[in-house]
Amino acid sequence: MITRRTALALLATAAFPKYLLAAASEPKFFEALVAEGKLPPVNERVPKTPRVINVAGMGRQPGKHGGTVQSLIGSAKDIRLMTVYGYSRLVGYDEKLEMHADVLESYETVEDRIFTFHLREGHKWSDGSPLTTEDFRYCWEDVLLNEKLSPAGLSTALVMDGEAGKFEVIDARTVRYSWSTPNPDFLQKLAAPQPLVLAMPAAYLKQFHEKYQDEDKLKAIMKEQRVKKWSQLHMRMARSYRPENPDLPTLDPWRNTTSMPAEQFVFERNPYYHRVDENGLQLPYIDKFVLNVSSPALIPAKAGTGESDLQATNIDFIDYTFLKDAEKRYPVTVKLWKKTQGSRLALLPNLNCSDPVWRPLLQDVRVRRALSLAIDRSEINKAVFYGLTKESADTVLPESPLFRPEFASAWIAHDPVQANALLDEAGLTNRGSDGIRILSDGRAAQIVVETAGESTLETDVLQLITDYWQKVGISLFIRTSQRDTFRSRAVGGEIIMSMWFGLDNGVPTADMNPGQLAPTADDQLQWPVWGLNYLSHGEMGQAPDLPAVVELTELLERWRRSAEDAERAEIWGRMLSIYTDQVFSIGIVNASLQPILVANKIRNVPESALYGFDPMSYFGVYKPDTFWIEQEG
Repeated sequence: MITRRTALALLATAAFPKYLLAAASEPKFFEALVAEGKLPPVNERVPKTPRVINVAGMGRQPGKHGGTVQSLIGSAKDIRLMTVYGYSRLVGYDEKLEMHADVLESYETVEDRIFTFHLREGHKWSDGSPLTTEDFRYCWEDVLLNEKLSPAGLSTALVMDGEAGKFEVIDARTVRYSWSTPNPDFLQKLAAPQPLVLAMPAAYLKQFHEKYQDEDKLKAIMKEQRVKKWSQLHMRMARSYRPENPDLPTLDPWRNTTSMPAEQFVFERNPYYHRVDENGLQLPYIDKFVLNVSSPALIPAKAGTGESDLQATNIDFIDYTFLKDAEKRYPVTVKLWKKTQGSRLALLPNLNCSDPVWRPLLQDVRVRRALSLAIDRSEINKAVFYGLTKESADTVLPESPLFRPEFASAWIAHDPVQANALLDEAGLTNRGSDGIRILSDGRAAQIVVETAGESTLETDVLQLITDYWQKVGISLFIRTSQRDTFRSRAVGGEIIMSMWFGLDNGVPTADMNPGQLAPTADDQLQWPVWGLNYLSHGEMGQAPDLPAVVELTELLERWRRSAEDAERAEIWGRMLSIYTDQVFSIGIVNASLQPILVANKIRNVPESALYGFDPMSYFGVYKPDTFWIEQEG
């Protein structure tokens, strides 16, 4: 059975008459290089069948080439945002979250087991080398299956019931991946903001691989790059998600031209990019993105004083009034997009904490429900969010077809009486003279909540929660630690509870993996040890033993083996019901607003939209390659 996705895949690519890609459509940015013979003309650079983006059909205005966009990033690592924003994927979502072929010309799926990918004839990497089936073979056989380059083994998206996928080269422009059971996760991972990589520029990367490079030459390169192992060299030079190597060919709309270390990174248009608009103009419209590194704390102020043309990261709703006021002094506009997180902020009790008294208490659903019921979300909404958010458990938003009101309302009523009763039932009946409950080992019942300290929102909300919990006999202490240390400290059991975001994808469809509702990664702060166990295929961490969590993992495996939309939707519903009823994450509010600062000269940025990492890729699904600059004069 060929699934309905095939139709969408085939519709995504229309044959584009090459004669329309005339000299008039050559970006001025490349005219001199073409005239000097250093770059072929545009009609020789794009694939025979480029991906045609109907800009007018998206309700926007077809644009013009040219211009530079300045933006601010909090650290050099954030150059990865250009990979997320550029959103060039083998297959990808549009803004309606429907999937289309992108880098691929088309694809077919059979029973979600067999995936056949067709490449575009004449498609090239940014250095002009052809994108071929060899790039897929090299990635699979020489990187993913190489223990030195992939010591953790294949991604979980490539292994079904212990069976690794089978890779085949069918012909010069066709590859196939197959499993004996359905793998509904496969395409979603390819469309992700941090995508599963299946194609690498083999012609460039073979110089760093022991199988293809002369031993003495490889040692010389290793010495030059100051690494001791060839595998370290290859990993460094091949990193595509955080594009630190300017020489690495890419398929993204813009390519990094700046070597590390630097305080400013310049991304220039990819001359071989595979998309064009309906008028035959090669995308992207914008020539350059310049990313300037700044202290995260200073970014709101700098953005509000005209130092950024397009800014969403490192600014938050608390900055809105200041940024909005900047419209009076600078040619910028501040839009408000709706965040897609299941909860803008969430308390995550670490069910794997090493504290022998707190661990069983946090694993007791009565304690988690009590802590949730003690919180006055209405007051938080009014005091911190000006009443503009929705009081909710940590769950999917109404924009998701999987939304149910009972998920959002689970254990969120402000009910200190019931909270007290539940804590008594859980055995916390003794109290000190200050009213704080006494643990079984004689300590006061104090919960240390750790935050990354990246926003005053967190401390504002936690200060309110401190008062609510004190009224039910629980003391709260706020500790700030670095984001980078969160994972290791959580896995080590040092964190009892943290404040972070809720579900990252609050707008899922049944086709999307429900892994965020079960322990699947070691950075899930409510169960990192169980997540590590899943991530390592059982070799590290511990398997969950809490019945409700075991059921979630079993449901996830059922979803991964399912090929039917109705069954997937039913599994999602059951998992959401368990997750919210068991209060594995204590949600506060959702549907919060994200300021988007846009210079008035930039066109085609939506007035309102959904904003989130997964699956929206922030700006990605709105195709920033179609944003353009109205030039003065």
